[in-house]
Amino acid sequence: MNRIFKRTKWMYFLAILFLVGLTILAILFGTHARKWVMQPYNKHIYSSSGLVGGSTLYDRNGDVLVETVDGQRKYNKNATVRKATLHVVGDAEGYISTGAQTAFASQLTGYDLINGLYSMKQKPHDLTLTIDGGLSATAYRAMTEKGYDKGCVGVYNYKTGEILAAVSLPTYDIENKPAIDTSKDRWDAVYMNRFFKGKYTPGSTFKVITSACALENIDNIMNQSFNCNGAYTVVRGSQVKCTASHGRLSFRSALNHSCNSAFAAIASAQLTNDQLTATAEEFGFNDTIDVNGIECAKSYFSLEDAYAIDRAWCGIGQYETLVCPCHEIAIMGAIANKTGSTPNPTLIMKTVNIGTLSYVSSDIATQLDDLLRSNVTNYYSDSKFPNLKMCGKTGTAQVSGKEPHTLFAGYSQRDDLPLAIVVVLENSGGYGLTNCIPIANAVMQDALDRYT
Repeated sequence: MNRIFKRTKWMYFLAILFLVGLTILAILFGTHARKWVMQPYNKHIYSSSGLVGGSTLYDRNGDVLVETVDGQRKYNKNATVRKATLHVVGDAEGYISTGAQTAFASQLTGYDLINGLYSMKQKPHDLTLTIDGGLSATAYRAMTEKGYDKGCVGVYNYKTGEILAAVSLPTYDIENKPAIDTSKDRWDAVYMNRFFKGKYTPGSTFKVITSACALENIDNIMNQSFNCNGAYTVVRGSQVKCTASHGRLSFRSALNHSCNSAFAAIASAQLTNDQLTATAEEFGFNDTIDVNGIECAKSYFSLEDAYAIDRAWCGIGQYETLVCPCHEIAIMGAIANKTGSTPNPTLIMKTVNIGTLSYVSSDIATQLDDLLRSNVTNYYSDSKFPNLKMCGKTGTAQVSGKEPHTLFAGYSQRDDLPLAIVVVLENSGGYGLTNCIPIANAVMQDALDRYT
């Protein structure tokens, strides 16, 4: 009897082990099957030259971005479009991890958990992106014709969440791929889409966040005035220099003229570490944006154990702060909507339930919208953005040992052109006003012609 009992216990034990193992296998299969199927050794969809079994990828206008012809991936016929959309379309080999051919490989091949790859033999699984190939080409030309070779331009519809352009430099023609030596400066991070994965010192574009913090925490900030004599002394021996001696400025004109003295004074003397941190995190810093499964770089903000001088530098967008361009453009969208919220960015047309990014109250967003519009009307000039009704903020970000980055983030207030744009030019020297605004205008004028 005891022998039978012992055998029975062992049988139950083995049965339990079997069920536990089966459960673990089912969980692993459910969570990892897609990844396993998309490995390069799967000859259904890959060859020695990379992805060959994928369906056609279109831009929003129905133009082919890439398709399979006679077992080979063939790209758009226009070389400029190919260069401009390289980092969004991606490559068959998977070097560009955020490219659609890698990030959306399962959609392009028709894979699903129930049928595996069987359904790819039954019908095409074409995919239409929100990207506009022609608008992307305009952004590419606007940068390269001015001699810029590193940076990005992103365009985003703040009503629908659609990304119309995500152009990243350096790039190359995928149909005529050059010899790439990633140790050379000209090819620095060539496989990275800087719009999604880049992180940059924001420079004066961060004054939008400092302004929001001031509006939230300083009751009379709109009625204050500031005196700029070319620098602001935080403590003896510690100054933040300004680009000019602006004299007496209101809060509005301090933002319009991007006065470092005024914003250093506000950040160091009237705001606290906790207040600035709360506002930055309210606007999505230290968090990520997910674009159809593509995880963007996390914008970074910290004032832990910071002194007043650190807070002064932080208030003008220097210190340790870093921003991702996709995040920057989403912030612009939340302000443009005047609700403090904006649709989660998407690359796939007709995406259902993409979600919302909620950043700040509608009251603060409305005030920031007014201030960003006044930057253009009172300083940059509407003549630099004809017929666009633009709002925005430029930035020049100092980089240790190199020429500064220049930036512009803004949007059109036109109801028929609900587009936000970000321009980042790495180590370009100069100023956002002279470097980035002409590029932003060229792209937005093309968008105006295309969509209105």
